[in-house]
Amino acid sequence: MKFTYDVIVVGAGHAGCEAAAAAANLGSQTLLVTMDMNKIAQMSCNPAVGGIAKGQIVREIDALGGQMGIVTDRTAIQFRMLNRSKGPAMWSPRAQSDRARFIQCWRGILENTPNLSIWQDMVTNILTDGERVTGVRTSLGVEFHAGAVVLTNGTFLNGLMHIGRTQIRGGRISEPAATGLTEQLVSLGFRSDRMKTGTPVRIDARSVHFDEMEVQPGENDFHQFSYLDNVKRTLTQRCCWTCFTNERCHEILREGLPDSPLYNGQIKSIGPRYCPSIETKIVTFADKTQHQLFLEPEGEDTTELYLNGFSSSLPLDIQLRALEAIPAFRDVQIFRPGYAIEYDFFDPTQLDHTLETKRIKNLFFAGQINGTTGYEEAGGQGLVAGINAHINCHGGTPFILGRDEAYIGVLIDDLVTKGVDEPYRMFTSRAEYRILLRQDDADMRLTERSYQIGLASTHRFNLLQEKRESRDALISFCANYSVKPQYINAGLEKLGTTPLAHGCKLETLILRPQLTLTNMAELIPALKEELGKVPVSRHEEIIEAAEILIKYSGYIKREQLIADKINRLENIRIRGKFNYNSIQSLSTEARQKLTRIDPETIAQASRIPGISPSDINILLVLLGR
Repeated sequence: MKFTYDVIVVGAGHAGCEAAAAAANLGSQTLLVTMDMNKIAQMSCNPAVGGIAKGQIVREIDALGGQMGIVTDRTAIQFRMLNRSKGPAMWSPRAQSDRARFIQCWRGILENTPNLSIWQDMVTNILTDGERVTGVRTSLGVEFHAGAVVLTNGTFLNGLMHIGRTQIRGGRISEPAATGLTEQLVSLGFRSDRMKTGTPVRIDARSVHFDEMEVQPGENDFHQFSYLDNVKRTLTQRCCWTCFTNERCHEILREGLPDSPLYNGQIKSIGPRYCPSIETKIVTFADKTQHQLFLEPEGEDTTELYLNGFSSSLPLDIQLRALEAIPAFRDVQIFRPGYAIEYDFFDPTQLDHTLETKRIKNLFFAGQINGTTGYEEAGGQGLVAGINAHINCHGGTPFILGRDEAYIGVLIDDLVTKGVDEPYRMFTSRAEYRILLRQDDADMRLTERSYQIGLASTHRFNLLQEKRESRDALISFCANYSVKPQYINAGLEKLGTTPLAHGCKLETLILRPQLTLTNMAELIPALKEELGKVPVSRHEEIIEAAEILIKYSGYIKREQLIADKINRLENIRIRGKFNYNSIQSLSTEARQKLTRIDPETIAQASRIPGISPSDINILLVLLGR
């Protein structure tokens, strides 16, 4: 019997779910293969979505018609907007989710998506015909054929877990590793390596002394992840808590270092710098007497808690004794210890910006297989891979996001241009156009593009149009409405800002940090009337969007000019035009890296580490520019 699909997605983590949903919603007959249907979209580490830069990615996924934002809102048990003390380019949404309901919600979406089938099994081989993928073979001996295959294997490729000197093969605690694929891909010429990540202990809330911790409540305003008007938070909102390690805790942790896989030579793979284990913290920051910990709920009604900041692969007894040295955890009971995990990944410079491999046509990689870390980074890649897998099967222009369009565009360009030397995590500092890539306007940047290819729904597009019209009407009103000192100065003084010496346009007043459209509406009846025209269901969202554009218009316009200049280089295509090894005027490093990465454009070439401005000038001269 022959089973044939348009697109096969291997792995049902965050990348795989987004890839499968996108391909199916675009019209491709899609098969999602997972080793355990009860672990679809499992949150392997922290039961949280978003955070600095990551929250922007989730809003982009939602703006494009993906599912992560919807699932997060429906399963959120705490929401916060981070970085409020900074400008809106840095605001980042973050939510704690109910781990079990997150899985249930994702599975419900997938099982009710037209064109999408699910198969529980392990893929051991891809099938190829020369330089083109044709399908997959599973451990049950079943062959599935397809026009495109997306690999999203997470930490399962030859996964190996470490707790002290104990080693357990698996991709996640109590789950088997995936074998066979790495070896086959290497035999086909792909370059692979090993990475390491970790997760902390899970604690029983009944054993915690919460009175010795500081409460960290969430927020309950209008902000959320999805731009849709029919997606809301409905679960009971829960608090998080914070506390600190101490010197006695550190002494116990140091006792365990000889048995630490990170320090006894047991683990040799690449680990994350920016999210270190607790043992790495006490070694790297030996002068610190304490480190902050965040205790976070795993669900609406479970006693299981996640101890953020205490990732560890130390022996179980060391982890327990160190925790007991912290007053709040002196009677601690745990569900399972922290552990480290090593797994295979593939050098992402072997991919194009569509996430299709350069070596095998119609084969795509997305998620941790590309050396990234994080649910959000995986989801963004999966969405782009799923879209392009569908396009490769049915025709159309490749779907590529620019660095000035999306954090997802920055993420993918960094991967395919620079590669990785540690697990890649998105930061706002990686984006040179972060004023353009704010969380509030991802829909303005991306929804229309997605609607044009058929992924974003008509309802979503109509919401975008309504928001844009209302926002622009507010901005136009403020640009044209004149304010007289005699009518407003008393109110300005009450708001703590300098009174006017002469009249001005309302938009000039809004530039002041003390003033907002909302508090000015109490002083200006015409503005209050204008705000009343904004759709009630999205009132605060639209007012905030208008206010940000007014207050930061100068910065936004300046950054857009810079982006437009750089984009001229993005339009100068060079792939296939040079034999770099024969251009002796290029540096040796430039010849080697340009040959290996084979950049699509001059702009991409300029971002390759080791490529100098003089190398770029040589290529421009050879192009006659």
